[in-house]
Amino acid sequence: MEEISENDLQAAIVSSLPSLWRFAVSLSGSADLADDLSQRTCVRALERRHQVYDGSGVKRWLMTICRSLWYNDLRAKALRQTQSLDTTAGLDIAADILPTEMNIYAREVFTSVMTLPEAQRNVVLLVLVEGYSYREAAEILDIPIGTIMSRLSTARRKLGSILSNDTDTAQQKGAR
Repeated sequence: MEEISENDLQAAIVSSLPSLWRFAVSLSGSADLADDLSQRTCVRALERRHQVYDGSGVKRWLMTICRSLWYNDLRAKALRQTQSLDTTAGLDIAADILPTEMNIYAREVFTSVMTLPEAQRNVVLLVLVEGYSYREAAEILDIPIGTIMSRLSTARRKLGSILSNDTDTAQQKGAR
């Protein structure tokens, strides 16, 4: 099999950057850490381009590299105990492409997703936002498909509860 060319790999990486960054935010909980993690992921991918033979799997490969780098950081620095979660990270993701009302709702949903535990947050991002199949998400996260389904089900229930409570609160405030 022939390796993917460096130009083709770079083009695939560039087209995957928004998804990669969102995944990095879901892992790290911080836009600043996501920027760094995304950059390191791209560097690692370019260093290991000999591992890629088909351009169609580059995005999934990048997600796997990103996850691996993040967990290596956690092990090396014990970052999980010292880093607080920034629930407002990435609120400007859709700011320029959605109408104002949709942008407000997207921000509320994103903030709600960021309050989920990390494992559920990652599954929601990969399956519901990025559109990966359960099998692909399971490969990226290196967990069984059943775990993906369970985490997604739990996350949907929690998000439904959070968002319905927010709607009820907004309606009560509007009635006053």
